[in-house]
Amino acid sequence: MWPLHALRYVIEGKRRSIGRRRMQMEWPSYLDEYEKLVIRMTTPRVMIDNAGCANATRVMIDSARKHGILLEVVQVLTDLNLSIKKAYISCDGRWFMDVFHVTDLNGNKLTDESVINYIQQSLGTIHFEGSKCFDGLTALELTGTDRLGLLSEVFAVLADLQCNVVESKVWTHNGRIASLIYVKDCDSGSPIEDSQKIDRIEGRLRNVLKGDNDIRSAKTSVSMAVTHTERRLHQMMFADRDYERKPIIRTSGDSPLVAVQNCLERGYSVVNIQCKDRTKLLFDVVCTLTDMEYVVFHATVNTTGDRASLEFFIRHTDGTPISSEAEKQRVILCLQAAIERRASEGVRLELDTADRRGLLADVTRTFRENGLNVTRAEISTVDDTALNVFYVTDASGNTSVDPKMIESVRERIGMSRLKVKALPMICHQKAERDDEFAVGTGGAMLLSLGSLVKRNLYNLGLIKSYS
Repeated sequence: MWPLHALRYVIEGKRRSIGRRRMQMEWPSYLDEYEKLVIRMTTPRVMIDNAGCANATRVMIDSARKHGILLEVVQVLTDLNLSIKKAYISCDGRWFMDVFHVTDLNGNKLTDESVINYIQQSLGTIHFEGSKCFDGLTALELTGTDRLGLLSEVFAVLADLQCNVVESKVWTHNGRIASLIYVKDCDSGSPIEDSQKIDRIEGRLRNVLKGDNDIRSAKTSVSMAVTHTERRLHQMMFADRDYERKPIIRTSGDSPLVAVQNCLERGYSVVNIQCKDRTKLLFDVVCTLTDMEYVVFHATVNTTGDRASLEFFIRHTDGTPISSEAEKQRVILCLQAAIERRASEGVRLELDTADRRGLLADVTRTFRENGLNVTRAEISTVDDTALNVFYVTDASGNTSVDPKMIESVRERIGMSRLKVKALPMICHQKAERDDEFAVGTGGAMLLSLGSLVKRNLYNLGLIKSYS
C-alpha cells in the first residue's frame, strides 16, 4: 500500500476535480425547469452506513440506469483499493440499485472522513464523471510479445529521446505485454506535441517491440482519448487477443473457474465465477463484460476466506442472451484472461526514491542484468518522488526467485530505496450470518431470479424478508 500522504494527495486532487465539475455544472441558460428536474431526478443517491454491518461499511447507490454505470461505480471503489466483500446488484427496468460491503485492505471499516466524503461526492456526480485527467502529458500505448529485458529497452529508448516517464502501468499475460506510459518532455516539462518527435518515438518503440519475431502484432500509438488507464489496458489486451494464446509457463494451478448457462425462461445468460479473491477483481470482470457489450441486470458477489464467488445475469445490449456455444466459450476465455492479467505473481519490489532523468531505464536495466523479468509494473510520481512497484520472476518465469539475485539488485539500486514487500493480502473475516447467501458452484446451480431481486430489496431495506 502507498504511504498515507500519497493516498491523501490522490484524494485531494480528485476532490478538487469534483469541485471543478460541480462549478461547471451550473445550469446552462438554455435549460428549462423540466430539464433541470430530470437532471436532479437522475442524479445518483448515495448512502454510506457503518452501523448496519458488524465488519464492513455498506455503500448503497440508486440511480437511473444507463449502460456502463455499474462499471463506473465499481471503478470509484476500486481506485481507492477498497476490498469488496459482498455486493448485491439489481438494475432491471430503468432503475439501478446496488449495495456494496467494503473494507480497507486490512479488513477494517472505513472511518476516514476524507475517504467517505470522496466516495459520496464521486458516486453522487458519476453521471458527469470523467476519467483521471492527465493534462500536460502525452500517452503512449504499447502492445507486443513479452520477453526478458523488454521493459528496460523501452525505458532506455524513452530516456534517449528526452522523455520523462511520469506514470505508467504494465501488464503481461500469456506471453503478451500491454503498457500505457504517460510522458512529458524532459527539458520543457510540457507534453510532446511535435509530430516529427512523436513519429520518432513511435518508430523506435515499434522496433523494440518487434524484436526478431513480432513483425506483425507489435503496436505503438499516441493515445488521444481519455480512458481509465486499467480499463484501457484490458481493452488493449482484448484487442491483442491474449485470451486465445497459451501461457508460456503456468505459475499457479489456481485458475479461475468460469461457467456460462442460459436461463431461457427469463431471457438471461448466467455467468458464474469461482476464483481466488483479490482487490479489483469485480472491476476486472465488469470491465470485460461491459466492453464486450453485455449488460449486467442482476449480480451477487460473495467472499469466504480467500475465495470469491460471483454470479451475473447478463444480456447483450440489444436485450438478447448469449446465442451459441462458440460465444459461450469466448466469454469464458475472456473472463479468465481478465482475472489472470492482474494476478500478482512473483516477488513484489517497491522503489521509493527521488525522481530523476533516466531512473526507470537504470532500474529496469539492473533487473535485466541480474536475470529478473518484470511481469507487472505500476509507475507513479508524487511531488518529485518516484513511487514504483514491480512484480518480478526469474528469467524462466518462476516466481520463487533466488534471494541472492534480489539482494544483488537491491545493493546496486540502494537497500533503503528498493524494498521487498509481501504480496498484498486481503484480510478476510467470517461472514455475518445474516449476510450469507448461496451461489452455484462452477455454474452448476442457477439462482432464482425472483429470489435474487428480493434479496437486493431486502439488503436495501425495502422489504423485511426474502425467505
